[in-house]
Amino acid sequence: MIRVQREDFDVGAELEKLSAGNPKVGGVCSFVGLVRDVAGDATVGAMTLEHYPGMTEKQLAKIEAEARERWPLEATLIIHRYGRLEPCDRIVLVAAASAHRQAAIEACSFLIDWLKTQAPFWKREETDGGTRWVEARESDDAAAARWRTDPDRAAE
Repeated sequence: MIRVQREDFDVGAELEKLSAGNPKVGGVCSFVGLVRDVAGDATVGAMTLEHYPGMTEKQLAKIEAEARERWPLEATLIIHRYGRLEPCDRIVLVAAASAHRQAAIEACSFLIDWLKTQAPFWKREETDGGTRWVEARESDDAAAARWRTDPDRAAE
């Protein structure tokens, strides 16, 4: 399931719905991303996330489909917020449910790594030094590189 929304979400309720009534689920792994109050040496007062409706959901569906091809998953969940968020607000919830914990853990890790590098979201931070767009980070690209199946692309 994929949702891109402005409103907050209840992590416990979402995880409960993910596996409810499915006795094949033996493990659920989840990741919740939050807005931090610092970025580098700047204090962050808020972050605004923008996206292109339709295009964003399509790309998230591709990421989800790839996870389902790689691991034996019973269910997946991606909820990503947009709009103006303040420190401690939830940004994203990613979860994977499988019969076995290893598949759930790996799939969850894959989903968030690829979401960070492949999904079309743009972030603008309000800092004590002004407003700035958030650039892609090499650490996110390095995390995603481990999931590449084409060895020639692993260094990208």
